[in-house]
Amino acid sequence: MAVILATLCLLSCTFFLHSSASSAEFLQCLSQTIPSDHVFQQSSSSFTSVLQSSIQNPKFATSTTVRPLCIVTASDASHVQSAVRCGRRHGVRLRVRSGGHDYEGLSYRSVLPEEFAVLDLAGLRGVRVRRGEASAWVDAGATLGELYYALGTANPGFAFPGGACATVGVSGFISGGGIGLMMRKYGVGGDNVLDARVVTADGELLDRAAMGEDLFWAIRGGGGESFGVVVAWRLTLSKVPATVTVVNILKSVDQGAADLLAKWETTILQPFLTDLTIRVVMQGNNTLFQTLYLGRCSKLIGTMSTVFPELGTTAADCNEMTWLQAMAFVYFGRADAPVEGILNRTNALGGTTLTYFKSKSDYARRAVGKAGWESIFRQHLSRNGAGLVILEPHGAAVGGPNTNATSPYPHRRGVLFNLQYGSMWWGDANGTAAATALGWLNGLYDFMAQFVSSNPREAFANYRDLDIGRNVVGGDDVSTYRSGRVWGERYFMGNFRKLAAVKARVDPSDYFRNEQSIPPLR
Repeated sequence: MAVILATLCLLSCTFFLHSSASSAEFLQCLSQTIPSDHVFQQSSSSFTSVLQSSIQNPKFATSTTVRPLCIVTASDASHVQSAVRCGRRHGVRLRVRSGGHDYEGLSYRSVLPEEFAVLDLAGLRGVRVRRGEASAWVDAGATLGELYYALGTANPGFAFPGGACATVGVSGFISGGGIGLMMRKYGVGGDNVLDARVVTADGELLDRAAMGEDLFWAIRGGGGESFGVVVAWRLTLSKVPATVTVVNILKSVDQGAADLLAKWETTILQPFLTDLTIRVVMQGNNTLFQTLYLGRCSKLIGTMSTVFPELGTTAADCNEMTWLQAMAFVYFGRADAPVEGILNRTNALGGTTLTYFKSKSDYARRAVGKAGWESIFRQHLSRNGAGLVILEPHGAAVGGPNTNATSPYPHRRGVLFNLQYGSMWWGDANGTAAATALGWLNGLYDFMAQFVSSNPREAFANYRDLDIGRNVVGGDDVSTYRSGRVWGERYFMGNFRKLAAVKARVDPSDYFRNEQSIPPLR
């Protein structure tokens, strides 16, 4: 089962990117302001390796993928400022990549032919933390694994409520809201940001005081790449006990997995259970109940015997360890996983067999029920061993009072859990195996409509999905608000209009644009 401001823009709002400046002038501009070893043109022998260095899905690393004009590997905020200014001046847009986990690859590719450059932030990956302090500055190119390791070694006893995947970029995680294993106690990632440094569309570097509260709100879960380039975050750290407990329990359909899921979904929202998270991974005929408890095994067993005795958790199932070790356990799926392993940024292109995948997402606001879970296994999961469903419990701090004021992440009060559906295949990106895998995924997604939210059918911005819609660029070379609503209200619900209003103030010419970037409100 182991298996992403001030209301004044110094550049005119009427500046359009279809100026007469050429791509050659853009490259010349970069060469005057950024070291040559930080700019990789298509003619460079290292271009392909740098482009593919953090691509997590090989389906976007084929000969038909629209490639960038060049890649800028920034190692300082000044490089980011220069790249933005050159791009604005010479009509070349930037796509910004942090960890490369963008499910649709929009941080490094374009769906349609377009002249653009990639701004890769992997060289900006420092974590500045002091022992005993409840905050840390983290560069945008750091991964969650690098953040976890820095906290666990330099500031033990403090943690950040991030996700389960260590190779996810911190900036991408926060920019989409960021759901994770401790969010029921501490909120989503976007709720845990104290400050940020952002390069705006005019190339200015602003902190929270200079950018204003509206932009600061927007970047913490509203798709940060739509508003500028975040180069660093100041994060709130939360205290965790010296010892936490992790448990993996695998149950098959024949062992009552459907009954257990029905029990799980009715207990997870109890407000007193904030120290306990049970994440669920369903694959084939099996279900993995993955528990993280902020405390010792003895207390976990007492809690489980009261609220979820049916799972049968015993002391023999417990793995007591530090929080850092627990993050490695969750990522690798085993108790002996070395904590240094979560520092590895190696992507899916490093092996001899490429694994392609596609994901979709939903939110449940009512229980699915035993019969529902049985039908999901029988009609879908049992028919595809390479398909899976991941359930992330919500409630408690995620749905608490005034939480929409801290982050645009809207899936709050009343949400039971998030669902991620994934389908994997091997062979090639677009052949028969791909068609079969995608057909299965779309069939499952259609089937799940009866169990999940509607009007809108909610989706998670961090699990980007172009199937639910994409921007249409109008005659003024600006993404239309109308086209953005189609997908945007599913990711951001009632917060989408406010996000578009912020976009209109800070980037009215729509410089920071991709197929699912926030359009300016007009």
